[in-house]
Amino acid sequence: MCARNSIYTNPKPCKHLADYKLRHGFNTYDSIRNCLKTTPNGRTRVAKHTTKIPRCSFCDRYQGRLYFCLMCSSLWCPTHILLHTQSEKGHEVAIDMDRSELYCCLCCDQVYDPDFDKVVVCNQVKDLPGGSKSKTNRFEASGERSSKRKRLDSGIGLDLKKSKLLVSMRDRRAKSCYPLGLRGLNNLGSTCFMNSVLQALLHAPPLRNYFLNDRHNSVQCRKRSGEKLCLLCDIDAISSAMFSGDRTPYTPAHFLYSWWQHSSNLASYEEQDAHEFFISVLDGIHEKESKIRNSGKDDGDCQCIAHRAFSGLLRSDVTCISCGFTSTTYDPCVDISLNMDTSNLSSSNANKPIKPDEKTSASTLSGCLNLFTRAERLGSDQKLHCQNCQELRDSSKQLSIRRLPLVLCLHIKRVEHSLVRKISRKINQYMLFPFSLDMTPYLSSSIVRSKFGNRRFTFEYDNSNSSAAYEIFAVIAHSGMLESGHYVTYLRLKNQWYKCDDAWISEVDEGIVRASQCYMLFYVQKLLYNTNEDSSFVRISPRRDPFESTAGCSQCNKLMQARPAKDNSSNNFLG
Repeated sequence: MCARNSIYTNPKPCKHLADYKLRHGFNTYDSIRNCLKTTPNGRTRVAKHTTKIPRCSFCDRYQGRLYFCLMCSSLWCPTHILLHTQSEKGHEVAIDMDRSELYCCLCCDQVYDPDFDKVVVCNQVKDLPGGSKSKTNRFEASGERSSKRKRLDSGIGLDLKKSKLLVSMRDRRAKSCYPLGLRGLNNLGSTCFMNSVLQALLHAPPLRNYFLNDRHNSVQCRKRSGEKLCLLCDIDAISSAMFSGDRTPYTPAHFLYSWWQHSSNLASYEEQDAHEFFISVLDGIHEKESKIRNSGKDDGDCQCIAHRAFSGLLRSDVTCISCGFTSTTYDPCVDISLNMDTSNLSSSNANKPIKPDEKTSASTLSGCLNLFTRAERLGSDQKLHCQNCQELRDSSKQLSIRRLPLVLCLHIKRVEHSLVRKISRKINQYMLFPFSLDMTPYLSSSIVRSKFGNRRFTFEYDNSNSSAAYEIFAVIAHSGMLESGHYVTYLRLKNQWYKCDDAWISEVDEGIVRASQCYMLFYVQKLLYNTNEDSSFVRISPRRDPFESTAGCSQCNKLMQARPAKDNSSNNFLG
């Protein structure tokens, strides 16, 4: 970690791009100039065909991200671009057609080249109203874009009026119709996993209200602790920037450095798992707030914002097959990991993408939850000691949810391990998930009652029907292969979906969200989601309780009062 402590150190230039330029020079850049088209919002895309729909040369896929090979001009999806590079020598460099950015297929990341950047910027200026339609030499203008976001530098040699037109054209739609809080995050080099999780966390109503209410004051925190690096302070800074009204993409460099210090085992420029990052951030929030509150004991009643928002309680029932004796334990959780139900699919089809509109057996979220709460007979090598029989017995295990959190995070396991072949692969199967979710069938109260013929039992944590009703507000999707891929976040604000793809924010239809390969689903209790809809443009008074309704909804206060106290037996929290 010491060798890469400085947040100002840029990654080394891509040697594959340097070799390509040494062999071919700028000929390819000039040849694709006519393929660059600027959209009305100022975004430059590669339009190879004006009439044909671009499709992957291998699988004929047309949705999602596509790459344009600079050598042979063929199109490839993220899954097959690496196969093309491995089979064709010298075809390492491609262009992201949607964002007009160079992509190294061997490094599996976007790469920056100032010469290519000049071509794109000149094309943008040419397409402006009043811009020159004549061919612009690549050396007539100079400028830089970041590797993940197109921007005009202060030293660019372009006409000032055209520059203003370009910026205003790019931001016109965002300023007119996008809700407050929607702001892109710049990619700092394979950090799409971080950007996708931050978008979901900062739009979770409890965390959003917590930081906008100034419940964590950065000035007081630094005076109290004397620490220069604080994960909570950096999240607070990002939250303020996101809801400031500024639409230019934000660079979370200081947060990345703070997270590296907290999770040094994950500190690198390599792609990380979004779910691991999510758990790590919650762990960092809990650890910091525990120090502030001087809470040395872990008594199962943690009041940090991470656990107040995400903490739930799982119930595990282990039943002896011989005598029927049941041993019950409780475990806290901040998310629920679900296996995909691939029982209706063959091994060959399990890895094949299945679109929701295809007439075939597809995995559903309800099926995954049923699989999670279904009784499972333990193997002969997992015999447990029965307290009633006083010896090792075969047993069955069943999980259920005893207490639901305010924000429900569902992690979809998309990695399948083969013990025979000793390999792992990604499950590309699509999954059907509802926007409104009722968790009542998966509560411990419902499952235990169903065991005993729906007899009534008294439960300490008996969630009412209202608190078991959830609305989805964020989806993190992963595209690509297991070794390399890309994360994006879909946010649902005021019943409209928005795609957060690093620095780019765009409005999408719900069909695009349903067709995505969801990796993490974020639901919030329905009453809090209604509050989120009403308060998108409301300025919150300082020091208010983050769980209070910002629009004056009395139902939310009743919901918080109805939440039961935590079980004293649950004393193992994250962190």
